[in-house]
Amino acid sequence: MTSDAYKIGVVLPFSGSEANSGVQCLNGAKMAVKEINESGGVLGGRHIELVVEDSETDPQRALERTRKLVAVDGVQAILGPLLSTSRDQMIGFLAEHRIPLLYGTDYEGGAYNRYLFCYSAIPEHYARPVVPHMIQHYGDAFYLLGSDYVWPRKTNEYVKDILVRKRATLSGEEYFPFGHEDFQGVIDRIADSGATVIFLDLVDSELRAFLRQCHTSGLKEKLRIVALAFNESTLASLGREEAEGILTCNHFFATLDCPEAREFVRRQQQMFGEDTWVSYYNVSHYGLVKFFGQAVKKAGTEDVEKIIDLMADQSLVVANGQVTLRGSDHHMILNILIAEVKDGCLTVVKAVDSLAPADQHVD
Repeated sequence: MTSDAYKIGVVLPFSGSEANSGVQCLNGAKMAVKEINESGGVLGGRHIELVVEDSETDPQRALERTRKLVAVDGVQAILGPLLSTSRDQMIGFLAEHRIPLLYGTDYEGGAYNRYLFCYSAIPEHYARPVVPHMIQHYGDAFYLLGSDYVWPRKTNEYVKDILVRKRATLSGEEYFPFGHEDFQGVIDRIADSGATVIFLDLVDSELRAFLRQCHTSGLKEKLRIVALAFNESTLASLGREEAEGILTCNHFFATLDCPEAREFVRRQQQMFGEDTWVSYYNVSHYGLVKFFGQAVKKAGTEDVEKIIDLMADQSLVVANGQVTLRGSDHHMILNILIAEVKDGCLTVVKAVDSLAPADQHVD
């Protein structure tokens, strides 16, 4: 084994409003690196090493950390970030330096670059199955609430298109800045709107604040809530009654009853402790590192262009069946799940196997 490590930089939030999510992402990546290294590493026995930087949930910090990882640490790829604004700033710099960006966060879709690879649920992945599900079971009047940035706004455009096609009602639509804490005003407006469904694409800290206040006000008992970006760590941060009945949609939940899901959760908890959160963030960042490791092994060289070519059209069985990283747009074909909080657990209520969104490669 050679002594020089093959370095992958990590730019994720370990402080700020998205710190919980950053930890989940890193845990997935660490397990993938461990498995690759234990199976012989890459390029003649070189171990992969993660060089980790905290973006502080701040786009400018994310770009600063990215520049440092490239100029000082000499990384071969970067894993991260979380926010779309950070991704858009980072990819221009990384493409210029021919460094792949491995992006594992659900986002608004439409981002394509030769150097960008997205293990990401996009609006078509979750809105296409969950909006009709909500209409069928809970009514056709929707109130949309999001954080005031590109992911919620773009996602809600897709949602509104579905509402029009289904002849459903848009009862209201509002957006809130990062750090917003007082939602009583909008709760009163929702109560007066006639809405039967609240559709949430709020980021983590605002999502938790809204759900707590919605429960306290009694509104949660009068309609149904579907919350994107709601995962195991969100659930753990809420009281049992605050979370009960909330629905969400994504490509993995830790309670999924299939062999590969149970095994993924077992390995994560063995590595990081029985109380660790295991969510789709762990899965996507694990999968990205595994995809990248496979490509490097196949390339047999550090030639980044050859590695990028070999990243395309790979498939893996990760934690919810086989998934595929498409070559055409560097986006994923994913197995999608709708889950509901029942008796304090995220319980899968509907599975949508192998959902392939429209090609995201926009010239």
